[in-house]
Amino acid sequence: MSDETIIYHNPNCGTSRRVLAMLLEAGLQPKIIEYLKTPPTRQEMQSLLGRMNKTPREILRRKGTLFDELGLGDPAKSDDDLLDALQQHPVLMERPVVVTARGVRVCRPIEEVLPLIG
Repeated sequence: MSDETIIYHNPNCGTSRRVLAMLLEAGLQPKIIEYLKTPPTRQEMQSLLGRMNKTPREILRRKGTLFDELGLGDPAKSDDDLLDALQQHPVLMERPVVVTARGVRVCRPIEEVLPLIG
């Protein structure tokens, strides 16, 4: 496991900006990945999900996305269907996702980052 700190970041999101500031204040120098421009590959997403012990459904952002239009609330949608949607529409990924040597978390609310930094 790498000691590299990574934040899957959306600079237009206040929560994402606050979490990034908390990482910097903790003395970390995260690699910043603007996931809307450079989304995680399917393999990277599966790795992140595994490390978070979450399913694709659990990291879907509903508000302000194509969630309803694409019918992603349908329980018949498989994990593969949801991963396909995340690949095609990275805006569907809840943000920010932070990776540190201590683990991986969706840091919403911002307090979710605390176990990762100290």
